[in-house]
Amino acid sequence: ILLLDSLLQETSISTMECLIGMQFDDFVMVAADQTNARSIMVMKNDQNKFFNLSDRLVMAVSGESGDTNQFAEYIAKNIALYKMRNGYELSPSAAANFTRRNLADYLRSRTPYQVNPLIAGFDTETGKAELYFMDYLAAMIKTEYACHGYGGFFSTSIMDRHFRKDMTRQQAYSLMVECVKEVQKRLVLNLPNFGVVVVDKDGIHNMETINPEVIAKAA
Repeated sequence: ILLLDSLLQETSISTMECLIGMQFDDFVMVAADQTNARSIMVMKNDQNKFFNLSDRLVMAVSGESGDTNQFAEYIAKNIALYKMRNGYELSPSAAANFTRRNLADYLRSRTPYQVNPLIAGFDTETGKAELYFMDYLAAMIKTEYACHGYGGFFSTSIMDRHFRKDMTRQQAYSLMVECVKEVQKRLVLNLPNFGVVVVDKDGIHNMETINPEVIAKAA
């Protein structure tokens, strides 16, 4: 137990978590594990790792529990303040760049945030969904699909093979189930529950949580 504890202490908390995002023609789907663990102990299996930044913009975060909550709430409140001052919301691209800039500034301060976000949104001006991958070093890229954590070692290859931009929502959910299934099968860590969120022109929607029962039905 002491050896396992020392190994987990050396391993970043965020790598033990898993975020999966996919961007399609008219919506974005993001899944986040719901496990909150510390060292060798699991605190809870129903942690919500999604933060709504605006009506059509959501951030999924992994990392240190205090950092993720404080940073996401700080970004959400500043985006809300921008809307109050200017009368319109930031686009997903602008919000992602604002988030990246703040993460970069804090990285160069004495209080850096250990946060790895996925930002998903729908741009009403262009009519397109967008997904942004960002890490705690403030590196950012706009992408069609992305993962955070060790789970990405197994799920990225599945998306490489089966991802299509024109998938329906049900097809996308089925692909997400396959990704989570592989993570649960191959990864030594126990991540039983994954929350799933969809962002489209109508806003942010919660889908059925992917758990062992859902995976068993899909099989």
